[in-house]
Amino acid sequence: MLQVQNISFAYTDKPVIQNISFAIEKGQNIAVIGESGCGKSTLLKLIYGLHDLDQGSILWNKYEILGPKFHLVPGMPFIKYLSQDFDLMPYTTVAENIGKFLSNVDKDQKAARVQELLEIVEMTAYADVKAKLLSGGQQQRVALARALALEPEILLLDEPFSHIDNFRKNALRRNLFAYLKNKGVTCIVATHDSTDALSFADQTIVLYDGQLVDMANSIDLYQAPINKYVASLFGEVNELQLSNLLMVDGDEDVAVLLYPHQLKLVDSGMMKVIVKQSYFKGSYYLIKAVFNRKVIFFEHEVALEFNQEVSLMMA
Repeated sequence: MLQVQNISFAYTDKPVIQNISFAIEKGQNIAVIGESGCGKSTLLKLIYGLHDLDQGSILWNKYEILGPKFHLVPGMPFIKYLSQDFDLMPYTTVAENIGKFLSNVDKDQKAARVQELLEIVEMTAYADVKAKLLSGGQQQRVALARALALEPEILLLDEPFSHIDNFRKNALRRNLFAYLKNKGVTCIVATHDSTDALSFADQTIVLYDGQLVDMANSIDLYQAPINKYVASLFGEVNELQLSNLLMVDGDEDVAVLLYPHQLKLVDSGMMKVIVKQSYFKGSYYLIKAVFNRKVIFFEHEVALEFNQEVSLMMA
């Protein structure tokens, strides 16, 4: 188990991580989400041991993870950390980069391991290509394979799919997280992409301004966000009063958070909005409208006319 106990850290006088605590079971996939600058990358670096904590402790199976004050070479040997800087050897091949830290005692075993990793990241066709000739997305996939080479106990990934095309990203995520589950590798992913959380993470950690806002099952976090900030990390969200949509008594009126798909157009309803824009999303249109000078988003099968008045209710 990974235990993060009341940790705080600052690069200067301003805290970057503030009094964060959580625990992660072995073999779990965890997503860390939050706005830019909230401390996601710093949290991964602290778990790896790249910085010394100002307060608190981090334990893996009761083994304390310590920083540069205690280790000549920062970073724990049983943890692999993949940053947004891939740090590949540019003048060596993809296969050589992946096999860099593998033992040369058994050449056949090493070659088989490299081949397995090439298949996971779908780079078999580039095994003999020098790293400097690869695109950014291809380099990211090679760096990911190299991080997996020695099968770490904990894998820390900082925006691991940011340079990869969408059509390739989906297959890579499926391959990677299935492999990690099968091997029992604990994985923590700092990401801006809510798909990483909703599709693959067992639990999701939400950070805001260096503080832990929530940590929960990813589906529960999406379906019942504790505030608008959490909901907004998964896409557009509307904050409305229940009385805007339904007849309620005064003491029953509460604020509700609704995603665009939770509002639907009806022939007649209490909530009347003015359409301002229709955005084609493939299988539906995202409609931008105005209600009481407030922007509202909802989904509809077809585009709607500019300045058209329509009625909405909860789906």
